[in-house]
Parts: sequence; structure tokens; C-alpha cells
Amino acid sequence: MSPRAEVAVTGLGLVTAAGCDRDSTWSAVLAGRSTAAPDAALAGLPVSLSCRVPELDHPVLRRRGAARLDPVARFGLAAVAQALDQAGLDPREWDGSRVAVVTGGGVGGARTQETAQARLAKLGPQFVSPYFLTGYLVNMVSANIALHFGVTGPALSTSTACASGTTALGLARDLLSTGQCDIALVCGSDAGVTRLNVAGFAQLGTLSGTGSRPFDRARDGFVIAEGAGALVLERPDHATARAARPLARLIGYAASTDAHHLVAPHPQGRGAEQAVRGALLDAGLAPGDVGHVNAHGTATRQNDDIEAAVLRRVLPHRPPVTSAKGALGHTLGAAGVIEAALTVLALAEGTVPPTAGLRETDTGMDIDVVGGTARKHPSAVAISNSFGFGGHNAVAVLARA
Repeated sequence: MSPRAEVAVTGLGLVTAAGCDRDSTWSAVLAGRSTAAPDAALAGLPVSLSCRVPELDHPVLRRRGAARLDPVARFGLAAVAQALDQAGLDPREWDGSRVAVVTGGGVGGARTQETAQARLAKLGPQFVSPYFLTGYLVNMVSANIALHFGVTGPALSTSTACASGTTALGLARDLLSTGQCDIALVCGSDAGVTRLNVAGFAQLGTLSGTGSRPFDRARDGFVIAEGAGALVLERPDHATARAARPLARLIGYAASTDAHHLVAPHPQGRGAEQAVRGALLDAGLAPGDVGHVNAHGTATRQNDDIEAAVLRRVLPHRPPVTSAKGALGHTLGAAGVIEAALTVLALAEGTVPPTAGLRETDTGMDIDVVGGTARKHPSAVAISNSFGFGGHNAVAVLARA
């Protein structure tokens, strides 16, 4: 791939705890409104807060067979359908062999898995649904998107824990830049709010029982969430030929691995810093060109401290920093695409959303975290960070259209 390859973002879709469309989600994030709520399905666990998607209805989900899909696939289909509508693309009219699907997810069909395990234990193997595997396997989000929209180009699934969505963006950008496709449907989707997953995260001490407060002095963890984000990416010449109006441009990407610990980030943030610097190099930009940062910002003690230190070193001009996880919770493998979509909206509107839950930035961080209310701050370029268990790091550089 040639240096500084860029692709156009021509559509986006969002399904989150704030609502099942772009406007509802963006409104909640701009207002700094937390969507965390007590979850009766998690009663009796050490933590029972979650950010669940409200009742979801979209025409794409009224098709035959959609009712049997795991929520992770339903979320993904609805987000992609929204993105296609905004992009002005009709799958009935495209050459499906020139379209790719790239999805990112962390836990696959967790709800389907939990149901099947319960039926196996209680009733026996003959009561496990024949739809179990097609609901559970991690590739089924990309498979369902390809099936529903007639995509016959590459349909790929990435899984790099909470970096998965941003990893999917990078892979899709490469497919477009190398000429393997003209359009890429990128979707991050996760529906991991199950008792088993919550128990596991609680055992690691990463969950908050009071609410997510990224970069706050009193932060104590994240609130687990579910949802999906989708972006339509196109080769610039393809978008121009059909007179599409880009929302933004994806101009840089880099990934790295800490090779340090399965769940703890490198204490000096070496892998994260490598990814941030690599993404800027890929975009042909200097650190001072970054107008604002969409941080990974999980509200865990370690992550926020280390990410803040990386931002201080790489971006000494102190651009505004925001984290959407205070409002939407942590959507795991979906977070990268959801937050990239929010970054696109922030660039388009010249506004950096506040970090919900932030009352007082932790002592010594020395970064400019936006709190309270949204800040008017026109930016030409922003970076979006994603870091995941396993030491996975992925950073996307987005530019105003």
C-alpha cells in the first residue's frame, strides 16, 4: 500500500444504549448523558449496571430469518443498513464482487451461547438449537451482512478484543487501497452483556458499580455495554464517480501489540505509543496536526493513567480529549467503530463532546479532557484510540471532509 493512502467515509450508522440511530446516540454523547442503568438480568452479581440497547426495530430485521439471529448480528445489520441509507447506496444496484465486509467483535454471539449452555445443562443435547452455531460463531456478523446485502467480495472478521472495531477499519482501508474492492462495509458489533461475561470482568476488577468516569480522579472501572457502529468506506475515485459527498476521510492507521501481559497494558504504554506514532506517520502528519483525540478512556485506573501518559508524550500541544464510554459504556469489540463514527460527527460539526461522568481530571494527568459541556473546537484531524486485552492496540486517523 502506498504511503498516505486515504479512503472516503460516505455513511455511518449507530445502535447504542442511547438509541438505535445516529441522532439519538450523538445527542446523548453531546449532552454528556450516561446511559448506565441497573440491569435486572444481572441481579446477584457483584456488579449489576449495564448499558443495554433499547428495543430495536428496523426494516432489515423484518426479513425472513432475522428473528432467529443473535443480538450481535441484529445490531450489526441495523447499523449497516443505516450507513448504506446515508451513503445513498442500493445493494440491488451494485456489483457485489467489488464490495467487502469487515467486522470487528470481541465475544461473538454470547447471548446465544449462554442460552445453549443452559438448555444443555437442564434438558440435554437434543434441546440445543440447530441455530446455535450460526448465532454463536464470531464470523456470523460479517456472514449475515454479506448475505443480507448481496456482498460477494471478501467478508472478514477481526477479533482483537476491545481494539477489534478499529482493527476492522484498518483492514478495510487496506482492501480499498490495494484495489481489491471499491466499497467496504465496516461494522463493529458486540452484545456481551451476559451473566458469565459480567462475572468474568468483575473478577478482574474492571467494572464499576456506580458509573463510568473516564480520566476522573474517582474512577473505578467501566460499565459493560452492547451496540454496533458501521461506516461505509469507499475508494475516493469511486465516491467521486457517483457524486457521493464524503462525511470524512480515513487517512491513517497503525496497530501494535504490547507482548507484555494478557490483560494489563504495558506500564509505559510502549505499544499504545507505537500505534499512535505509527498512525500519524502513515497519515503523513506531525503530532501538532492533531486537533482532538477520541480516547480509549475506559475509566479503569491503569488504562487511563497509561493512555494519558502516552498522549502527553506524543501530543505535547495538549489537544482536547474526550471519551464516549462515560455516556455509552464500554461496547467491547464494537467500541472502535462506534467511536470512529462519533469522531466523524465531531469533525463535521467542529465540536468535541464532553466526557460524561468527569468531575475532576485525575491529578498529574496533564491532558485537556473535555468535561461538563461540549466544546466548540473546529479540527481538521482527529485520532481515535482503541486498546484491548491481549495487548492489542489500534489507532485510526480521521480528517474532515
